[in-house]
Amino acid sequence: MDGENLDRRIGRRIGFAIVLTAVTLVAEVFGGLWTNSLALLSDAAHVFMDLFALILSLTAIRLASRPATDRRTYGWHRAEIFASLINGTTLLLIAFGILHEAYDRFLHPQEVKAFEMFSIAIVGLVMNLLAASLLHQHSHDDLNVRSAFLHVLGDAMASVGVIIGGIIMHFTGWYALDAVVSALIVLIIAWGALRILREAGHILLEGVPRHVNLQELVGKLRQVKGVNDIHHLHIWSICSHISALSAHIDIEPEYRLGQGEIVGEIEQLLETEYHITHTTLQVECSSCLTGPVIQQLTHRQRRSGLCSHGHPGDDHNHGH
Repeated sequence: MDGENLDRRIGRRIGFAIVLTAVTLVAEVFGGLWTNSLALLSDAAHVFMDLFALILSLTAIRLASRPATDRRTYGWHRAEIFASLINGTTLLLIAFGILHEAYDRFLHPQEVKAFEMFSIAIVGLVMNLLAASLLHQHSHDDLNVRSAFLHVLGDAMASVGVIIGGIIMHFTGWYALDAVVSALIVLIIAWGALRILREAGHILLEGVPRHVNLQELVGKLRQVKGVNDIHHLHIWSICSHISALSAHIDIEPEYRLGQGEIVGEIEQLLETEYHITHTTLQVECSSCLTGPVIQQLTHRQRRSGLCSHGHPGDDHNHGH
């Protein structure tokens, strides 16, 4: 499936998930106010963040489909990572808010309409599971969809907690359990948020994709016939779907005339075994034959008086 059709399919699934989540939100807000259940209102707050996350995810997909320009040569693919970062941050904020309210409610329990709370939580659970099923297929290889999927899945788990709490309160009258369930929801929210923030931060800091073992990759590149060594290697993720690599390839002298075939074999290896689809390979690099595998980047002062094409006399300098 090509990228455009994949994004369209993901977009449709997220759209359906948005509708289901909106229905859940309305039901739990009214249900929480009606039953006086903090756990249900906490779940509703989580559902609201689910809805926010899904809308952000859909927006990010739309932005990522915009073409690259001379100002943004990678296009808008990183928009999905920013959406994930916002999702994770907002999840943490809502978790702290719920925890504060749960503490007050635990100290001063209030009566809850447990049976009605249980019934509404059942509706929420069904909607959450339907939404999660729509997102699950693409949650393994797309951080943006994964962040939205974790939102919805976490809320489904929270709904289970609300259901169990409703049953216990109905038969025992232990209304402090409402606050305990809310605190458990906080743990679910916070765990998912930290995972999202960690992965989004890893990509924004140009970290090596987690599915890539760098030493193993270098070893396989060195085994390609005609390759003497690898230097100045960089591997990073542009977004969840696109990994990139740049490197200097030292070709053995007797294979210089066949360097095009060697580069082609390396590109095929990278795509089939590591899903690295964007490569920049420099060969016959005599100046770096003794260089390190991983190049250490350093800051350098810009040369004044050069334009972007290196011509003197132009004040516009785009170099780094």
